Amino acid sequence: MTCFFLLFGCKKDDPLSPSSDDAVVITCGMVASEYEACKKGVSRWMQKTGKKAHVVPAPNGSNERLTLFQQHLAAGSPDIDIYQVDVTWPGLLARHLIDLNPFLSKERKDQYLPRLLKNNTVAGRLVAIPWFLNVGFLYYRKDLLNKYGLSVPTTWEELEKEAHYIMQEEKKRGNDGLWGYVFQGKAYEGLTCNAIEWIASYPNGGSIVELDGRVSINNPDAIYIVQKVASWIGVLSPPGVLNYEQEDCRGIFQLGKAIFMRNWIYAWAVLNNPESPMAGKVGIAVLPKGGPKGHSSSVLGGWHLAVSKYSKRQKDAVDLVSFLTSEDELRRRALEHEFYPAMESLYKEEKIRTLSPIAGIMLGVVKRAVPRPAGQTGAKYSQVSAIFWNTIYQTLAHKGTAKKNLATAEKKLNFISKNGTRWIKKS
Repeated sequence: MTCFFLLFGCKKDDPLSPSSDDAVVITCGMVASEYEACKKGVSRWMQKTGKKAHVVPAPNGSNERLTLFQQHLAAGSPDIDIYQVDVTWPGLLARHLIDLNPFLSKERKDQYLPRLLKNNTVAGRLVAIPWFLNVGFLYYRKDLLNKYGLSVPTTWEELEKEAHYIMQEEKKRGNDGLWGYVFQGKAYEGLTCNAIEWIASYPNGGSIVELDGRVSINNPDAIYIVQKVASWIGVLSPPGVLNYEQEDCRGIFQLGKAIFMRNWIYAWAVLNNPESPMAGKVGIAVLPKGGPKGHSSSVLGGWHLAVSKYSKRQKDAVDLVSFLTSEDELRRRALEHEFYPAMESLYKEEKIRTLSPIAGIMLGVVKRAVPRPAGQTGAKYSQVSAIFWNTIYQTLAHKGTAKKNLATAEKKLNFISKNGTRWIKKS
């Protein structure tokens, strides 16, 4: 098997590079300041304990990262001790991860958001400790909304109308490179998140697969909004949005080429960096509702830390995970890098509540956030998500209507689950 380190291009001059086999190895993402924040936390642990550690950068794309992690774990490799895992992965990777329950006191567990601990518990085993939160928000050009006397849109229909209007008015003034809305439209997990938010925001949109296992994706509300968004491609949204991940969206928006953007909370700090051309011109709000009777629906995201059962340094790995997910470290990450902590208790602190305009309502958004159907579909979630995002992508690319494509997706999902009755294999 190709060496994990070669795949990630580790540098020999990395100050955290292990000088011996007793160094703990942890994977960390590289979106915005994510890698920097992780390395600083690991450095603090090294200074505190006198032990060694090495940080390995992981791919930004969640699909690529999951595939690589699965290959590495399936091989039983001891090279990586700590994995940074997505909120939907505990059920997929549980058999390769150790139980962290024995290492957390009840008092410590009580500090985390209960739904996150429940999410990370598989067959009674806590396979990952919550690290930081992610939920989707609507970013908007407040300078342009103010210029044209418009309010922040509260429904997808209002967003469509306002985007059309501003684009037309700006085009009259020579700004014909401005788009209305950018989002994560590439065929990957990010599109699953976006599309669930569209669909779940309508009264009867559903959640792809309901808690009882029933496949619900083929319904009038889902068909309506997916077809509507498809009509935006090349009109409100650039054709290239079908290749956009989160950083592509952020880059376009930060260059002033879009009015509205759906992105994760991390983008706020980047957009308002003093060197950003958009600093002071951006607003942030909850995502639009699905019509007047709908509700704002943000997908629950976030990253957690897990220890490989193949690790030969489990004791030190657990200690590092405990340190990185501690109250003190989560507070530092929030104040220095604006990563929102998974500990509910920290949101009572004034400095964290005032991090951004959205910080004060962050907990409420998280508690109401829509989960992806990972719990009810178990180990088949990756297959479910792939069927879903490919269906949405095909529709956005004008390869079939939403009505036809969602009906096909429904058939595929019913086939792999025996009509919604066999998602999780009975033990």
